[in-house]
Amino acid sequence: MRLAAQHIDWAVHGHRLLDDVSLAVEPGETFGLIGPNGSGKTTLLRVLAGLRKPKRGRVLIDEQPMNAMPQRDIARSIAFVEQQAETLERIHVRDAVALGRTPFLSALQPWSDEDDAIVSRALDDVDMKHMAERLWHTLSGGERQRIHIARALAQQPRILLLDEPTNHLDIRHQLSILQLVRELPVTVIIALHDLNQAMGCDRIGVMEAGQLVDLGEPQSVLNADRLYRTFGVHVDFLVDPADQRPVMRFRNTH
Repeated sequence: MRLAAQHIDWAVHGHRLLDDVSLAVEPGETFGLIGPNGSGKTTLLRVLAGLRKPKRGRVLIDEQPMNAMPQRDIARSIAFVEQQAETLERIHVRDAVALGRTPFLSALQPWSDEDDAIVSRALDDVDMKHMAERLWHTLSGGERQRIHIARALAQQPRILLLDEPTNHLDIRHQLSILQLVRELPVTVIIALHDLNQAMGCDRIGVMEAGQLVDLGEPQSVLNADRLYRTFGVHVDFLVDPADQRPVMRFRNTH
């Protein structure tokens, strides 16, 4: 499923957070969003998810304007894992993940064995099946993040949006979640803080002060000039001897 933004503006209290942002992410592509804190990554993801309406421009899902679609249809197409998502504390882990099935349930289509299987598979995918009966408030920050991702997977979206999903995870689960995301047969837009992790995306976009200032394959975008201008760091490009992939080592400008 293709997701596109055309000339998106978004502002709050007169302060423009997105300024004429246009991009198109193709079906099955993993697209990374990078940029300094406050550059507009989260705001753009929320607009793309349909949680904020742009002040100007439009979002298209497979060429259909999002603002003309019922919210239920949007929820059946797009799942969004926020950086600081919340869930009711007095709820079991399995029930929190089951909330991802809500867009598909109705009086004519009640909960089924298939829904149970989808929830179990989502828990297994994030290595949390053994905690299915735990209460939400007993989980660590990293465990809660994995449950939010499981709930998005249970939604079986065709487009998955993730806002720095590895932020609270230990290194083992960072790697496993990123590998899982890369293998999903869906369109993915993922905001990342770790630029070396961004190297694993098909394409990346660079946000600066609400504008999309660069766009392309990671090796071409993440060059020394761009990293200095956007992040104020110097970089050394190394090669991982295990798989010959490029690795960046950063140095402060001072």
